[in-house]
Amino acid sequence: MAFRIFLAGASGVIGQRLIPRLVQEGHVVSGMTRSAGKTELLGNLGAEAILCDVFDRAALIQAVAGFRPDIILNQLTDLPDDVTKIGDYAERNARIRTEGNQNLIEAARKSGSPKILAQSVAWQLPDGPDALAVAELEASVLAEGGVVLSYGQFYGPGTYNERQPADPRVHIDRAAQRTVEVLDEPTGVVVIID
Repeated sequence: MAFRIFLAGASGVIGQRLIPRLVQEGHVVSGMTRSAGKTELLGNLGAEAILCDVFDRAALIQAVAGFRPDIILNQLTDLPDDVTKIGDYAERNARIRTEGNQNLIEAARKSGSPKILAQSVAWQLPDGPDALAVAELEASVLAEGGVVLSYGQFYGPGTYNERQPADPRVHIDRAAQRTVEVLDEPTGVVVIID
């Protein structure tokens, strides 16, 4: 079955691998990015690029309503390109998982309540803002009847880990393929690991 999929975080490492796979399966994909410089990339991958910041709630609601998705696929993170700076981004990443995710849920409610699938992690985060944000994201997605995509640590080209990290882990291409395969899963947590 073909779906209309609103992909938030489309220009990220997994988003760029998802778009061609989704399009190949016959889905219509709207790829959201906050970076004007990445809209051409998303178009070249096969998505209808939407320039929107998840923290601009009114614009996000309008973008989602205008696309009329069957599924909202939340792959949003706010992480640095340099893994050594990841600690500096903890508050920003936590915000995108809480406020950003809530804005997506609100946009879904105002546009016919499409199913929500959202990225999470398959390992225990240390106590702190990121762990609290992940817990909040998971609870809010499940409360909407959505699906939590609990990924192992990504590895492979373009990720922080060129070589295999410790378990739980998942190759970025396998993560993307499994995501496409679980679009119609019932509400719950889907663990995506090697």
